[in-house]
Amino acid sequence: MIWRFLKLNVGLTFFATGIWLGLQAHLGVGPWDVLAGGLSHHIDQTFGTTSILVSVVVLLLGLAVGVRPGVGTVMNVIVIGLVVDALLRLDLLDDLRSDSLVLRLAATAGCIGSVAIGSALYIGAHLGPGPRDGLMVAIVQRTGWPVGRSRAVLELSVLALGSALGGPVGLGTLAFAVGIGPAVQVAFSALRQTPVRRPLTEPV
Repeated sequence: MIWRFLKLNVGLTFFATGIWLGLQAHLGVGPWDVLAGGLSHHIDQTFGTTSILVSVVVLLLGLAVGVRPGVGTVMNVIVIGLVVDALLRLDLLDDLRSDSLVLRLAATAGCIGSVAIGSALYIGAHLGPGPRDGLMVAIVQRTGWPVGRSRAVLELSVLALGSALGGPVGLGTLAFAVGIGPAVQVAFSALRQTPVRRPLTEPV
């Protein structure tokens, strides 16, 4: 259990670092971060604090439709926002937005890679899904839609709302949308993680 908890928090830290890299590249970020970025300007809060507030709302929505959170779900809500804000306060890579497009694209690639590694580790800890994943599962259960359609509808809705609020949409948003799925798959394989917990004993 201690090892799983450690893996959970390392994964969430990698996930947050990826978000931070995407923000510093100023080429656009993933849909949920577009929403947090746009909303933060309207409520006058830091990106991390806004991300936590969005996660709390999503968690409550999940609870309302019967999603059972775990300790990993709660840690996901808290840790990612705190780490992103801590990294933003360090003033690292603050000049990246004025650097060459090649460097900014490299940071965007690092964003996708870090989020993928973080996803594989925190999901692989099997301590509860992230609030957004739980909401997606709830949509699948309530509508009968396949996972792909449910995820697409959720992500596109969030992206549209975040864009309307002035969130950071750009080439990086497209790169994230296209690249995160394959990157997570590679991360699961490379780190030897499984999205579903293996049974303690094999059936005979």
